[in-house]
Amino acid sequence: MNASQSTTSSTKTPSTVRIKVKRQDRPDTDPYWQPFDVPFVANANIISCLQQIASKPVTADGRRVAPVAWDCNCLEEVCGACTMVINGVARQSCSTLLHELVSDGTGTTDEPIVLEPMSKFPVLRDLFVDRSRMFNNLKAIKGWVPIDGTTSLGSGPKEDQASQDMRYALSRCMTCGCCLEACPQFTFDNDFVGAQVIGQALYFNMHETGAELKDDRLEAMEAPGGIADCGNAQNCVKVCPKELPLTEAIASVGRQTTVHAIKSFFTGK
Repeated sequence: MNASQSTTSSTKTPSTVRIKVKRQDRPDTDPYWQPFDVPFVANANIISCLQQIASKPVTADGRRVAPVAWDCNCLEEVCGACTMVINGVARQSCSTLLHELVSDGTGTTDEPIVLEPMSKFPVLRDLFVDRSRMFNNLKAIKGWVPIDGTTSLGSGPKEDQASQDMRYALSRCMTCGCCLEACPQFTFDNDFVGAQVIGQALYFNMHETGAELKDDRLEAMEAPGGIADCGNAQNCVKVCPKELPLTEAIASVGRQTTVHAIKSFFTGK
């Protein structure tokens, strides 16, 4: 090879990768760790690794164990069910690719890929958690559009482009829980609803028909656990897999709540 030629170094890919899973047999038992070795497949995601473990639940030291439990559905980063903490970061296991984690230096015996359940929700088993708190909070803010009696009223109201863009962005929320896992204000022992619900309150308030329930949503935002409990850490924006404008939503709902509170004070309504 002469001086004019460039040299390239090939990156050696492993035949297997080490995955360390935080497990828990039941909600009332203590967690423990188990390591597993799975074949390295380029472009495989974490879900496919877990499927490999499920098909042959044998630990790295040769012990046969119960298959690891996890939650998933769409495998297209749409349903939000497969959220877990991967190497310390809350993310979707369906869109987290194995070769990217390996290129970051993990997957070895000394530095395994670490899978944990989200810590802000009750663990049902292994990586499978109970996310019902998020759905109950959506009920609390009446996260729907009241359509009874509106089907025969003709065309719907027009909407400006800026409003459409904001509502479309907020509509992409999949209730995955990443924002809540990363939020220091959202804990087991408080009532804070978190960025996910605040964003959805704005989403429905911006809808011309959904705004019929705007006052109810803002009253829920004024209640304990509402908008006032947000500490503006902005961790939610950093981890959101859909890149939702959560800080803008929080600021907007904060303004709406303030106006609503002042109005209610002077009108008694």
